[in-house]
Amino acid sequence: QVQLVESGGGLVQPGGSLSLSCAASGNINVIYNMDWYCQAPGKQRELVAGITIGGSTNYEDSVKGRFTISRDNAKNTVYLQMNNLKPEDTAVYYCHATLRDQFGIRRDYWGQGTQVTVSS
Repeated sequence: QVQLVESGGGLVQPGGSLSLSCAASGNINVIYNMDWYCQAPGKQRELVAGITIGGSTNYEDSVKGRFTISRDNAKNTVYLQMNNLKPEDTAVYYCHATLRDQFGIRRDYWGQGTQVTVSS
């Protein structure tokens, strides 16, 4: 069984920084892409940033230059460094991974979500 466990998040003032991490564990063979999504109240879940197994990254336009996604393949962990946070970044942030388990089955997994609140 595969699990994604997130940590980080919390309350920060506008202009502040937070760091999220997400560790995958279980019967993992290979993790392809790892991503961070966010979901604000009343809105759909949307992609914030993604990173491939080779390290290629992509970002939603509003976070470019402020957020940085990275991963440690040896630790099966993805990180999201969030700088210059704005009130509109307030949301629940979810880790997502597409991976192949040790039985050869490829599927998507989600973390439980972590709250990020940007407010003065």
